[in-house]
Amino acid sequence: MTRVSRKPPPGDQARASRPRRARAVRVAAVATLVIAVTYVAALAVFNVFAARQLVHQVDTQLKRTIQEVQNGTSVAAATQRRGDTDVGGAPIQLWQISATGHVTGSQGAPVLPPGTWSTSGKPDTRRIQGASFRLRAVPDDTGWLVAGQNLYDVQHIHSVLLTGETVASPVLLAAVFLGTLLIGLQASGPVEQARRRQLEFTADASHELRTPLSVIEAEAGLALSTHRDADQYKTALQRIGREGQRLRSIVNDLLWLARFDSEPANPGDEPVDVLTIAEVCADRFSTVARSRGIDLAVRAEGEPHAPITAPPEWIDRLAGVLVDNAIRYATPAKGHDGPVPTVRIVVFSGGNRVSLSVEDNGPGIPEENRARLFDRFYRATTEGGGSGLGLAIADAVVRSTGGRWRVDDSPLGGARLQVTWHRPGARRARPRWRLSTRRAGQFT
Repeated sequence: MTRVSRKPPPGDQARASRPRRARAVRVAAVATLVIAVTYVAALAVFNVFAARQLVHQVDTQLKRTIQEVQNGTSVAAATQRRGDTDVGGAPIQLWQISATGHVTGSQGAPVLPPGTWSTSGKPDTRRIQGASFRLRAVPDDTGWLVAGQNLYDVQHIHSVLLTGETVASPVLLAAVFLGTLLIGLQASGPVEQARRRQLEFTADASHELRTPLSVIEAEAGLALSTHRDADQYKTALQRIGREGQRLRSIVNDLLWLARFDSEPANPGDEPVDVLTIAEVCADRFSTVARSRGIDLAVRAEGEPHAPITAPPEWIDRLAGVLVDNAIRYATPAKGHDGPVPTVRIVVFSGGNRVSLSVEDNGPGIPEENRARLFDRFYRATTEGGGSGLGLAIADAVVRSTGGRWRVDDSPLGGARLQVTWHRPGARRARPRWRLSTRRAGQFT
């Protein structure tokens, strides 16, 4: 049966991507909320710490000024000192309180109401004439000496910090949300693609397996429902046998791909002569080619040996898939005259590369179908038969052995599939690949 492409139309793709975008938005919103709570808590701690540090600098300056006055420095000289702190811009005011409660302030000092200062000797913040002052009082021989400084600078710095945080916070959180959203969409893309490919694979596998099972069931049912002669029973059993072989081939290919997707241990790289593999493969398919009137030949170009380092059974399977695929499509349609069907295997070895090409004079591969050529179960035409798994297996082998595909037109008039490897001495380190991560349509 013809496999119809299951690629969804653009409208279906857009609808399928909506749940992914919605999930990404939810994740981004939750992440932004968590970051926002953490950020606000961190800002609160920072603001408290910064305010205490600024007030501590004021307290240190007040203590230094009182000590200077007690050591004999004049009040005028002490109040003119700005110090070397970050908040020393506001002038320091001094008040002398006599034992009778009379208050004498330094030049420019506001009136100090009675009881405003603390007699504990610790600095305190009080309101004087509508402004916040930091006051420190110590007893002296005549009563109390009080030093104070307006906290305008401290409040201004704190206000600037709050303004900056208020302005920057929405911008920062918006950037966090957008960044998290983009990362979420980018990260979920391969997962969503793998899920979609898995669903397509399951549907396609069910479709391919259902066909031979239906034929076997129908043939067995007809054979058992009516009495037939020996030849008819034999014909029915032959059909059942052919469908059983087809079913077994599909299951074997599916099992091979499943094992490959699970990243099994490499069976072992060995020196492999691609030309020898090609000749053995051609000999194996020679009977099939002759039975279909196909001219199958092997041609060597360049050096007499084509060595690579890879598992021999993998390269043998790759060559078998390519030759089998070419033989299927090189077979002319029944009742049509034309040139002799030809399949040619070309092995090139030279410089730092080795290549294996299989070409035919069949219908070729249209440009628009090449992007999905290695998709599982994909068949661009009804000709040739097969399950559509052979080239997917070949692609798995090529990528796992460090090869590179090239798909183009053959000089014979059909298609040419070429694989190129680096020679053992010049090949770069080969990464491990999984077939499920490959994106169709990437040929070089």
